[in-house]
Amino acid sequence: MTVAPTTTATPAAAWDSYLACLEEADEYAATEVATGLLAAGVPAERVLLDLVAPAQAEVGERWARNEWSVAQEHAATHISERVVAAVASYVNPRPTRGRIVVACMDGEWHALPPRLVAEVLRLRGWQVTFLGASVPAAHLVSYLHRHDAHAVALACALPVRLPHAHRMIEACRRVDVPVVVGGRGFGADGRWARLLGAAWAPDAPSAAALVADERALRRVPPAELSHLADDEYASLLKRRGELIDGALAELRERAPGTRDYTPSQLDSTISDLGYIVDFLAAALYVDDMSLFTEFVGWLVEILTSRGVPAPAVAVTLGHYGRVLRDFPRAARFLDEAHSSVAATGGAGSR
Repeated sequence: MTVAPTTTATPAAAWDSYLACLEEADEYAATEVATGLLAAGVPAERVLLDLVAPAQAEVGERWARNEWSVAQEHAATHISERVVAAVASYVNPRPTRGRIVVACMDGEWHALPPRLVAEVLRLRGWQVTFLGASVPAAHLVSYLHRHDAHAVALACALPVRLPHAHRMIEACRRVDVPVVVGGRGFGADGRWARLLGAAWAPDAPSAAALVADERALRRVPPAELSHLADDEYASLLKRRGELIDGALAELRERAPGTRDYTPSQLDSTISDLGYIVDFLAAALYVDDMSLFTEFVGWLVEILTSRGVPAPAVAVTLGHYGRVLRDFPRAARFLDEAHSSVAATGGAGSR
């Protein structure tokens, strides 16, 4: 059992203790750290944004560095969700403003960041309905038809969900409910949010400021996606299964060790091959090569930390490039990503 301190009076001072609680999967001690700060007079918003949020970011970093297992990451995330609930229950503000609906994009399961946004909005007087993870656009619109909403706040942690994000943004527009979006999935500077015709907030306080300014929420130009006329995005989706099967066959031929993979290793490999296709599709949707090349760079780092050599990624990129040679934008994105991997020592023949 992790012992929760009773003398820390700032989120920064409580950081080490709180992170230790997450590492030990000690929900009760983690909750005591947070509620102890509240009892000492620290505003609930600061506990959420200066303790829980950065601690969860560190959890993600430790997973990415292969220091924590998936199980540890899941346990820590669950504890942070419980801590957020405890903070909300401790403060329990009463709404004085209109309804804000907060939800994750369809297919998006990272629910803790939008939950933090929902609680900050609640603390600032809004009546908040948190719909949680992976909300289909049709279900969101149905809810908006039944309940009058001042605005919708949508979260997206992965750029691969941008096409889903666009459908949800447009669905909200059609029922005349303004939208604010946030999350790393829209780019560090919100570039893909603006491309999709949505107001973007980099953090919870910014989201709160935006929903309070309806004129700013509605002063967003519509989406500009004329590049989709080349049909590369839609055609790539149709060939997804074929691409993955071909890439797996080539990996088995070029890297014989993959033939001896356990079922778990094989599932992970197929997932990674699919992620490459999905991120390429998302990059085509927004016509931004950096979306794809940055993902490939991240993937190489993750796989290398897990003992998978970078040339394996280069082989897959080369395979996809050859198969998609008649897709000008996709071929260009793949060629740039392959060159980047090769420059880091992950060269593989084309």
